[in-house]
Amino acid sequence: MRDFLRRLPKAELHLHIEGSLEPELMFSLAERNGVSLPYACVEEVRAAYDFSDLQSFLDLYYQGMNVLRTAEDFHDLAMDYFRRASAEGVVHVEMHFDPQAHRVRGVELPVVMEGLSQARRHAQRELGMSTALIMAFLRDRPAEEAMALMESAAPYWEMLDAVGLDSAERGNPPAKFVEVFERARQLGIPRVAHAGEEGPPDYIREALDLLDVCRIDHGVRCLEDPELVARLRDEGVVLTVCPLSNVRLRVVERMTDHPLPQLLDAGLRLTLNSDDPAYFGGGMLANFEACAEAFGWSKEIFIQLAGTAIEAAFIDETRRLDLHRQLAACL
Repeated sequence: MRDFLRRLPKAELHLHIEGSLEPELMFSLAERNGVSLPYACVEEVRAAYDFSDLQSFLDLYYQGMNVLRTAEDFHDLAMDYFRRASAEGVVHVEMHFDPQAHRVRGVELPVVMEGLSQARRHAQRELGMSTALIMAFLRDRPAEEAMALMESAAPYWEMLDAVGLDSAERGNPPAKFVEVFERARQLGIPRVAHAGEEGPPDYIREALDLLDVCRIDHGVRCLEDPELVARLRDEGVVLTVCPLSNVRLRVVERMTDHPLPQLLDAGLRLTLNSDDPAYFGGGMLANFEACAEAFGWSKEIFIQLAGTAIEAAFIDETRRLDLHRQLAACL
């Protein structure tokens, strides 16, 4: 099964590129940029990856990204992940990135976009990997700040495959960002949003009704609302589920408690993703393997999940057909 899962062509739809920062690269970039870290070695960093909830993770997450200063840093960050992912059979990656978290550190959007754009071109040439870019708004910061970011990104609107909503969910409902997402809709930019991870099922409903999103990131708490589950099934809404992330952030206590089997049984369209692989115990292959071990799923289920990801990806139809052919060849 491990060999099969590695060979399976996987499209990742829910990745935070800043969350792919491995401790080794963190130390390397800190030395390059003269940044002081509160850790003496890689082992100390890994020991800090023991989170009690989403907020305790975010505190470390924002601290770690402080080493990212130049376009070269963002290029190296993305390429480090792309190479690891490619070795695990990932053929397409859609990366969220958080400009507001960089702007408050004095790193402006052009720096981030230059580095990530270079990495995307590099990944295509070196790895044959397609990528997509999702500019995420931090929901625990003011909506006015998100709108200012939306407008300042005008030179890059055509480069954005989607906008998203992430960061601390509790107390920050999707309704807060209606105007920002309406602006994205007017510009023809697709929209996704984190909802139903730590927040209640109503946040999923708000994301659909008020933000007009085409995918829900996480969404695992939908099971608490049977009417919502029926709607997600009937409308074919895709949930980008991140199993190992849910365990590390205590959304569930252990993999065997994860609601993925119930979500599948309910007829929902699901994909598997890594979220923040450097912090949550591994990339795409680790998440697929954890599901195989916990649920005893057949190859057919993993093929179904991989196919759903290809269908829901932000790619042109030529690339989509190519990935479906790769999936068929895997059979």
